Amino acid sequence: MEMEEFIRVETNDGTASFRPGDLVEGTVRWQFADPPKEVELRLFWSTEGRGDQDLELMETVPFATPGAQDRRAFRLRLPEGPYSFSGKLITLSWALEAVAQPGDRACNFPLVLSPTGQELRLPHP
Repeated sequence: MEMEEFIRVETNDGTASFRPGDLVEGTVRWQFADPPKEVELRLFWSTEGRGDQDLELMETVPFATPGAQDRRAFRLRLPEGPYSFSGKLITLSWALEAVAQPGDRACNFPLVLSPTGQELRLPHP
């Protein structure tokens, strides 16, 4: 029977909504047949919609000497912005992404960052 390979990102309490400056704590877990050369957690925001797509990597957390089956804790302080929003033409989203190399094995954990903890909805003109 073949072993299931995976990589997962989880926050400690399952929360995905945060305010600027909040501390995000959680765990990255993975299981592979062979130890990956590198595993890192990335905090980024990206836009989608009309026009150019933007992506900005805000922080990376490398995990040294990863094992084939491993679990690592992380703590990240979220920046002051930009806020998560959804508008008619563009959406800005935040995420945590765990990536294992080689092979670009990855898992995304979507986040919301705003003063209210809710995605801001821009009015349609």
